[in-house]
Amino acid sequence: MNVDKAKKRISKQVKKGFSGYPEIALEYFGKTPECATEVVVSFTLEEGAEPQEQRFKSESDIREDEAVQSALVKIIERANASTVTEIDGVSAIK
Repeated sequence: MNVDKAKKRISKQVKKGFSGYPEIALEYFGKTPECATEVVVSFTLEEGAEPQEQRFKSESDIREDEAVQSALVKIIERANASTVTEIDGVSAIK
């Protein structure tokens, strides 16, 4: 899937807002605010449940990585997520 198409599909899901569970949350991390080299995908099945996390890492900006963005779309689809949230910007790597 084209990286722009994948990003557009993710953005469309995020714009819907909270619609219940299951929920997928995306947070990007990097050494600088301009370049995200890691994304953490958190899956929460129901309210109060402990989220499950999966991390993807890249040497370059992961937001422009076609394979990773396509994988995120597939994760959202397969989880049948009612809600998709995305933390704005790039958080500092812990």
